Amino acid sequence: MNATLVSGEVRSLPLHLRHVSITRPIVWVYRGWNDMRRHWGTSLGYGALTVAIGWTLLMFCGTHPYYVAAAITSFLLVAPVMGAGLCEMSRRYAAGQWATFDDSLDGFARNRHALFVYGGVLALCALVWFAVSAVMLDTVFHVAAPNMQETLYRGFIETTNRAQVAAYIGVGGVIAATVFILSVVTVPLIIDRDAGAGFALRASIRASFKNIPAMIVWSALILTLTVVGYAPLLFGLIVIAPLLGHATWHAYRDLVLPSSAHWPTAADWRADSTVRRR
Repeated sequence: MNATLVSGEVRSLPLHLRHVSITRPIVWVYRGWNDMRRHWGTSLGYGALTVAIGWTLLMFCGTHPYYVAAAITSFLLVAPVMGAGLCEMSRRYAAGQWATFDDSLDGFARNRHALFVYGGVLALCALVWFAVSAVMLDTVFHVAAPNMQETLYRGFIETTNRAQVAAYIGVGGVIAATVFILSVVTVPLIIDRDAGAGFALRASIRASFKNIPAMIVWSALILTLTVVGYAPLLFGLIVIAPLLGHATWHAYRDLVLPSSAHWPTAADWRADSTVRRR
C-alpha cells in the first residue's frame, strides 16, 4: 500500500520508480558538488562533524578488529541519518530556496519517527554483523572470537589472524551491501514525502534492483570516495561526507518520481509548509 500516516491521516504516496543510465551516478556527484558550493560553511560543517565522530570512535575502538568493526558500523549508522540535513539543503535548493544550517535541521525534525525507525534498522544491521562474524569464527574458521581482556591488554596485532580478518571482511561486505540497498533513496523519501520508514525502505530496495548497473557504479563511487576520505586520517571526509549526502538527494530525484512525474515548485513547498503548521 503506497500510503503513510501524517498527523493522524493516511496520505497516499503514488510513486513511479524509473530506470537511469549506468553513468547517471556521475551526474549525481557533480550536482552534489554544485550544492556544496552554494553554502560551503554548512556543508563542510557536516563533514567536520563526521570526522569528529570518526576520530572519537577510532580513538576508543581502534585496538582490535571487533572494535574497528564497531567504528565502521557506527559510521554506517550515523552517515545516512546525518544525510537528512544535507538532503534538506538540497531539497530547498531544488525548490528555489536558500538553506542555512538552521534550515538544514528541519530535515531531522520533519519526520522524526520514520528517521528513528530507519536508524533502528541500521543498528540491527550492525548487531547482525557482530553476531554473524562470531558464528563464522566459531563454525567456519574454528577459532574463538577475541575476548575483552585480549583486546584491552594485547591489542590488534597480537590477537588477529587471517581467519578473523576474512570473517570480518566477508560479513562486513554483505552487511555494507545490504545497508547500501536500504539507503539509496530512504532518507530523501522520508523527509521529502513524509514517507514511513517501511515504505521508504521498500522503495529503496525496488529502486536498487530496478537499476542494478547504475547501482553498481553508484556503490563503486561511494566506496572509492569513502576510501579517499579515509586515507588522509579521515580528514578527506570533511568534503566527501557532505558531497555524498547532497548527491543522495539527486539520486532520489532521478530514481523516484511522484505519479504525476511533476516535482513540486517552490510555491508548492511553501503551501505544504503552511498546511503542516496548521
